[in-house]
Amino acid sequence: MIDGVERVGVMKVAATALTPRLLEDSQALAGLATLLVVSKSVFSDLVIMRERSNAMTIQAELLWAFLPPRTIGTGQVTSSAVLEPAYDIGGDAFDHNLVDDTLYLTLLDAMGHDLASGGASAAALAACRFIRRTGGTLRDAATTVDRTLGQWIPGRLMTAVLAHLDTTSGWFTWINCGHPPPLLIRDGHVLPHVLEGVPQLPLGLGFHTDTPPVEYRVRLQPGDRILLYTDGVTEARAPDGDLFGEQRLTDTVIRSMTEGDSAPEALRRIIQNLLHHDEHQIRDDATILLVEWHPTPDAEAVSGLV
Repeated sequence: MIDGVERVGVMKVAATALTPRLLEDSQALAGLATLLVVSKSVFSDLVIMRERSNAMTIQAELLWAFLPPRTIGTGQVTSSAVLEPAYDIGGDAFDHNLVDDTLYLTLLDAMGHDLASGGASAAALAACRFIRRTGGTLRDAATTVDRTLGQWIPGRLMTAVLAHLDTTSGWFTWINCGHPPPLLIRDGHVLPHVLEGVPQLPLGLGFHTDTPPVEYRVRLQPGDRILLYTDGVTEARAPDGDLFGEQRLTDTVIRSMTEGDSAPEALRRIIQNLLHHDEHQIRDDATILLVEWHPTPDAEAVSGLV
């Protein structure tokens, strides 16, 4: 059961024999059932209640209400995100959105793990969307978030990566405010330092209100994947104190790529490894956003990439 490129669930159809016509009808039935489930969940809590195994905290309810679908995509690009602990998130948040040929990305990590942290991330998401929908730039978004936090939620610092990808040409543009730098994975290897830059201060301190942070730009190659994550991923600890670390994170993604996993499946594998590593005792929000640029041959020819 697929909503766009997001896997909603699995439907089982029993029959005495599988024929091409039955398979076609079953796929149509699954599509119709998915539309019903997705549309009903917007204004009915019944589906949501059936999906959950535990009660969410108030800050988790607040943030999930603001978050987009976990996976979006087109024939040019796929963006998928995962956030743990799903029922008790505090300050992490993500956003991805497609406008014409541009994919917009936001990854936030607000200080703390309480309702104020969730409120800070929700306000930052709203500020980013306001700027995007009024034609502003990444630097405009950073200064608006900085000013909004200082005015309405003072004392709450936030690290962030704000970015966009031109899905036709492959140009990737980003701003990093105190956050772990994104990772570029190409041909089964992490390219070191490509998406790093001069360290910028976090948002909420007021330093970016008048002086916007530095914007960086790099051109991707078809098949490249960009991995954004919060420090709760790499700093997750096993009972013996061993950190999950960046190496385990990238190794899992690369193995998934080698085995042909899609971005959502690669993230599911990372989370499984992470939960196994710390024995399901996540102490901080852990959020991962994985973007895969897979342009069609026609698009590559138009943009001069082949």
